[in-house]
Amino acid sequence: MITAVDASVLYDIFWNDPAFGVLSVAALRQCRNEGSLVVCDVVWAETSAGVNVPGELRRKLDAANIEFSATTVATAERAGTEWRRYRDRGGSRTRLIGDFLIAAHAMEQADRLLTRDRGFFRSYFPALVVVDPLDL
Repeated sequence: MITAVDASVLYDIFWNDPAFGVLSVAALRQCRNEGSLVVCDVVWAETSAGVNVPGELRRKLDAANIEFSATTVATAERAGTEWRRYRDRGGSRTRLIGDFLIAAHAMEQADRLLTRDRGFFRSYFPALVVVDPLDL
C-alpha cells in the first residue's frame, strides 16, 4: 500500500503542532506500517517553504522514511482536467491547481492520501481514499 502524504500532516509533525501533531504522527506511523510513504513535487515545495536550512527537509523526510515521487505527465493531465471541471462548475479561485495535482498524484501514483484537508479532497475527488488523522 502506498500512501501519499499531504503537507498539512508534515507541518503537524515537523513543526510539532500542539493541536494535531500527536494525531498526525500516529496516522503517519500507521500508514508506514501498512506500506510505503511518498510525497509529490507540490507537497515537497509547500513543505520546503517552512525550512530555512538547505537539505533540512530531505533529512526530515528521510528520517520519516518518506520518498519523493515525481508527478508524471498522465497525473498532471488528470489534475488539469479535474481543475477545469471544477472551474466550469463555478469553483472559486480559492483552490489552486496545486491542490488538484496533490489529489491526482495520490489517485494515479499511490493508493490513498494522508491529509487533514479531507473536505476538499472528498468533495472533488470522491474516488480518492482519504486518511485523516482525526478519524483514526
